[in-house]
Amino acid sequence: MYIIGENIHIISDKVKAALKAKDAKFFQGAAVEQVEAGASALDLNLGPRKKDWEEVFPWITETVEAVVDVPLCFDSTNLLGIEAGLKKVTKQQPIINSTSAEPERLEKVPLLAKQYNTRLIALTMGSSGIPIAAEDRVNIALEQLIPRMLEIDFPIEDLIIDPLILTVSGCQEYCPHALEAIRTLQYAWDPPPAISVGLSNVSNAVPAENRPLINRTYAAMLMGVDLKMMIANPLEKDLMETIRIIEERDDSSPVGKLYLKIADRIAAMEEPSVEDVDFSDPEQVKIWKTVQILLNKVIYADSYLQQ
Repeated sequence: MYIIGENIHIISDKVKAALKAKDAKFFQGAAVEQVEAGASALDLNLGPRKKDWEEVFPWITETVEAVVDVPLCFDSTNLLGIEAGLKKVTKQQPIINSTSAEPERLEKVPLLAKQYNTRLIALTMGSSGIPIAAEDRVNIALEQLIPRMLEIDFPIEDLIIDPLILTVSGCQEYCPHALEAIRTLQYAWDPPPAISVGLSNVSNAVPAENRPLINRTYAAMLMGVDLKMMIANPLEKDLMETIRIIEERDDSSPVGKLYLKIADRIAAMEEPSVEDVDFSDPEQVKIWKTVQILLNKVIYADSYLQQ
């Protein structure tokens, strides 16, 4: 699994404070920690930085590149800021996160990506928002995103489609459709573009104690449709262990065996089965309940594990 580490994000109070103080050690520590935990690239989400982008984007690029050799993923709506950061990149091919099918962004962002030879994450979202159905998301990729790349001769091998994961809290009907969008996109174009998702989006607005369980259970389901890239937290040890179990097909533990069964059922276009679960094991029961939520079989509630 190609993990783009998500932990340098302006939503964090610690990141906000460190950015304000220009605390290079904080960002370098966060970068190294994620890479050592298994991140293959690092997402730098600094927000739009409307007032200080000319200084901040080059500074964060040089600061992080001084201690790690992985690609940097520039995550902002400020294209001038992204460009200022790209000008300072000296190591790996960077990533721009992101364009969408909204006309203005689809016009400008791919051109910037081509100019600086970056990879580009493209969201299956148009002017009317994010569609629920898998077919509609796939159509945005096939009818708008990919044609734009071909129009400007942008390499399809540098394109990364994001079919958009939304929170199970309030948008759970999107979760099974995202799985099917990922499955279909791998056969909808030759050669197929890469596919990535923001994994932790699925647990946004969920009580903190339940988020890791939802993240890793959905990761197992996503791996069942052969997802190979995600923006995620590499410091979530149970998540990384779940990924390892599925990649190595390690069925040596009861919980690991269940995660493998979940991935295999999804791969076979089947629903996970009660036959796969030992209901005397509380951890397996939690996983099973989470699967039912993610498949939109049971209405999500914050207390679903206690029900």
